[in-house]
Amino acid sequence: MRKYLQLFLSFFKIGAFTIGGGYVMIPLIEKEVVERRRWIEREEFTEMLTLAQSAPGPISINSAVFVGYKTLGLGGMITAVLGTVIPSFVVILLVAMFFTDIRENPTVERIFRGIRPAVVSLIVVPVVNMLKKSGFSPFVVSLATIAALAVWLFGVSPVWVIAAAGVTGVIYHSWIAKEHPEK
Repeated sequence: MRKYLQLFLSFFKIGAFTIGGGYVMIPLIEKEVVERRRWIEREEFTEMLTLAQSAPGPISINSAVFVGYKTLGLGGMITAVLGTVIPSFVVILLVAMFFTDIRENPTVERIFRGIRPAVVSLIVVPVVNMLKKSGFSPFVVSLATIAALAVWLFGVSPVWVIAAAGVTGVIYHSWIAKEHPEK
């Protein structure tokens, strides 16, 4: 029972103190489940993150599903998901109740304007960490740059970018990397 409580509180804390969505939660989830609690290994976290990004739904929920299931099975999965969802649900409920009163409050607008740069930096951190873990190979950096430009400049749907990156990764690791293992 104690481990369920730890799992719930870990994901509750992450869900309660993260502003900006699932990608902002990634460094916090990694720190909690890999470094602090040691529930999963770093390599396993990277693989879990890839699956969590590929699966439909919010990455924070998908991560909670994988970590919860890995640590305590079905009960752990439910516990971790509830820990992640409850803080957001409560905040959204409170905001909805008082939204008309705070909608055009200049102080609230300034608070959110001040939070934006922090959110952007928290999204950049996982990208940089993943690049470091991949060894900054020219292939990975090129693929990431092409994907970002395709979405940002040309308006290509992220679905097509993810599919193309997946196919490219399979081709690269199935044929090119086998023929040239030093790359």
